[in-house]
Formats: sequence, structure tokens, C-alpha cells
Amino acid sequence: MDEQLVIEHLSKVYERGEVLALNDVSFTVKKGEFLVVIGLSGSGKSTLLRCINRLIEPTAGKVFFEGVDVTAASSRELLRIRRKMGMIFQQFNLVKRSSVLTNVLAGRLGYVNPWLSVIHKFPREDIELAFKNLDRVAIRDQAYKRADELSGGQQQRVGIARALMQEPDLLMADEPVSALDPATSHSVMKYLEQMNQEDGVTVITSLHFLSLARRYGTRILALKDGEIVFEGLPSEIDEARFKEIYGDEAEHVEVS
Repeated sequence: MDEQLVIEHLSKVYERGEVLALNDVSFTVKKGEFLVVIGLSGSGKSTLLRCINRLIEPTAGKVFFEGVDVTAASSRELLRIRRKMGMIFQQFNLVKRSSVLTNVLAGRLGYVNPWLSVIHKFPREDIELAFKNLDRVAIRDQAYKRADELSGGQQQRVGIARALMQEPDLLMADEPVSALDPATSHSVMKYLEQMNQEDGVTVITSLHFLSLARRYGTRILALKDGEIVFEGLPSEIDEARFKEIYGDEAEHVEVS
């Protein structure tokens, strides 16, 4: 099966039917792709990612992951599915007062005894894996610091290490670099690229800047007002396509 993820006629309505965040969205993602979702704020990017793993419940439509209907899964089934779906958040989503190591180990919560995890008792092999993943994102030396002592870029690397702990088949990143400076943004994106190219993890990430989308994406999907207005290769987005996605008055600003 080529398609790892299949989205069929996905829609999401908020606030008693007054806000249509997604409108009949359909697309597929092949295993090993690096799909970048672009669009203005409010275009539906975050809603789309959260509907895929049902952090937000879709109003209509279907999501199939590796042949399993995610939208029809029971709570227990959904836990198993989410083990293979890593998630990286825009605002890092760390427990600020906990150590970096504890935050990374949280990525194993779907695998370990929940009572032991409450008292931060993890198997030795999980602790070893946590340090290995901290090494991968070059932040092992910060393992025993509180998360809120780290810079934004360092916190996002903790988020990546936490996602790596799930050993995911699919990694979703919701605007992971929007709060970071350009140099740090590239540093974070390169870790996602490494997971994609070296580990074979499928990546879906939402981004604001077209230059980053072109640099890292193997395919681009653009949303506007909750609908797909472009799907294709990064090289296919010319000035006309840019204006279609972002509007005639949007500035074509690039981040090198």
C-alpha cells in the first residue's frame, strides 16, 4: 500500500456551525513523504493536523492511517494509533517545571504502566533511549535542567526528542518554527528532515514561510479558508500561485 495516510472529505465546523474551519478536504500521503501544509493564519492548517490524530474531532469525513479508520476508532484503539503518530507543537507543549529528561520520557507514556509513569518510574531501556534521542538533537547536556530554563529553540528540540521516543511512523509538526528566529528555524527543520531521510518517518508540517516549505518539502499542500487551493511540487508555486494562496496584497517575503 503506497498511501500511508488517506483523508476523505474532511470537514470541521466550530461554534455552533458558524465557523467552517475545514471544508471537504481530501488528499493522500505516501510513506516517506515530507508534506508541507502552507496558508495564512486561520486557513485551517492546525485544525487539519489535529483532526488527523483526533485531538480535534472532525465534523465529517474519514481519516485512514495505515489502513485503519482513525475516525471510527474506539478510545483504546485510538491510543494504539497515536503511538505511531508523533506530534510537535508550536508552543512546545512541555511541562515547564519538569526536567528536560522527564519531558522526553513523556513520549513513552503510551507504552509504559501508567501508575509507574505518574511517579516518573521508567524502564532502564526507555531512559537509555531518552538520552540517545537527546544526543540526536544535541541537547543531552541539558537533560537535568528545568524545561523553562531553555531557549525557544532548545525547547523545540526537546519536543522533537519527545516525539522520537514514540518511534513514530508519522510525525506531525504544527508550525514548529513560528516562534523562532531564521537560523534556529533551519536548525529545527533539519532535525525533522533527518528523521524523514534517515529513519524513513513520514513528516507532515505546517509552515508560514514559502522558502522553508520549498527547502524542506517534497510536496506542498496549500489551504485557504479551509479548502485546498494547491497541491503539488514546491517548484510549481510561482507568483500567480503565491497570490492565489496568500492574496494579492500579501508580500512575498522569504527567509533564507
